[in-house]
Amino acid sequence: MLISDFDFHLPGELIAQEPLPNRSASRMLHLSRATGEYQDRHFVEFPDLLRPDDLLVVNNSRVFPARLFGRRAGLHSQPVSPRNPASRDFLQGQVEVLLTRQLGQWEWQALVRPGRKIGVGERIYFGQEAMPELQAEVTGRGEFGERTLRFHPIDDFFAVVERIGHVPLPPYISRADRAEDRERYQTVYAQQQGSVAAPTAGLHFTPEILARIRQHGIDIAEITLHVGLGTFQPVRVENIEQHKIHRERFTISPETAGKINRALAENRRIVAVGTTTVRTLEYAASQDSAGRISPGSAEADIFIYPGFRFRVIGALLTNFHLPQSTLLMLVSAFAGRKTILKAYRYAVNSRYRFFSYGDCMFIE
Repeated sequence: MLISDFDFHLPGELIAQEPLPNRSASRMLHLSRATGEYQDRHFVEFPDLLRPDDLLVVNNSRVFPARLFGRRAGLHSQPVSPRNPASRDFLQGQVEVLLTRQLGQWEWQALVRPGRKIGVGERIYFGQEAMPELQAEVTGRGEFGERTLRFHPIDDFFAVVERIGHVPLPPYISRADRAEDRERYQTVYAQQQGSVAAPTAGLHFTPEILARIRQHGIDIAEITLHVGLGTFQPVRVENIEQHKIHRERFTISPETAGKINRALAENRRIVAVGTTTVRTLEYAASQDSAGRISPGSAEADIFIYPGFRFRVIGALLTNFHLPQSTLLMLVSAFAGRKTILKAYRYAVNSRYRFFSYGDCMFIE
C-alpha cells in the first residue's frame, strides 16, 4: 500500500490549538464498522453507548515534561572564524532536546535540534548557565535528528526534569506550552510516568464520566504504554510495508491480563481507549499462539495497517489523526480505509476539531 492512500485534505483552522474548558464537552463521531454509517454525538454520551458486559481498557501512562532546552559546549563543531558575529551562537547556541525513550538509568534516546550540528562526543548543558542542573553527552547518532544521550548521574533526575522541562506539545500546536498544559495534556487517570505524548483519546474523560461508566456495571482495566517516537514519527517511505516503527515500553499487570483473558473467553467486547491501548493488547496477543494476554513488561514495535487481523479489540475510542500517519493506518485497519476516509471527509466538512486537543470518534 502507498502512503498516498492515507492522505486527506485538512484545513489548518481545524487543528485544535487549545483544549476545551470542559474535557467531556468534545464532539464525537459515532461510526459503525458493519455499515459504514456515522452519527454526530457528544462524548458525554459515550457511557450510554457501552454494553453492560464490555471491558473498557485505558492507558494510564503519565506525560512528563520531556522537552528540554540546553546549550552545547561546542566541542565537536566545525571551525568558524571568530570574526563571524554568529560564531558564538553557532558553537554554543541553544539546543532543543525531546527525550523519547529511556534506554538505561542514565541513557536516553532523543530527538535533537539542530541535529546536523550535534555530533557524537558533544556535551549539552541544561539549566542555569552558571550552574547547569543537567549535563549529557551525545554517545550515538541516528537519522532525522535522533541521538543517544548519556546524562551525568544526579540524585533525582525526574525531579529536575519536572522543574526545568517543558510539556512536549505536538508540533502542530503552534504555541509555546503553558503552565495549564501540565494538567490538561494529561488524562485524569494518568499514574505511571514515562510518556512523551499524551494518549489523547483519554483526555476526554472526567471523574464524572468514569463514575457513570462504573455505575453501568462496566469494568475498567488499565495498561501502561509509554508513548514514544513510534507514535508520532512520520512515515518516510512510499510503500508503507517498508516502514519500521520504534519500540515502546509497556506493562500489563496480572489483574488486567486476567480481566482481558476472561472477557475473551466469555466472548465479551473489549473497548480500547486510544491507539496506544490497541497496540499494547494486539502486540501482547501476537506473542501467544492462542492469543491470550500474558502479564509483564516488554517493548511493542507492532505496526498495524490494513490487512491486520485483530485478536483482542472489538471497539475503539480514538481522536482524529494526521494525514499519512501510522495512527490513521491503524484506524483504517480496524474500520476499513475507505470507510475511515469517508468519515474523515465528513468530519472536515462538519468542522470537527482535529488531533490531540480535538474531538473524537467511537468506532464499533
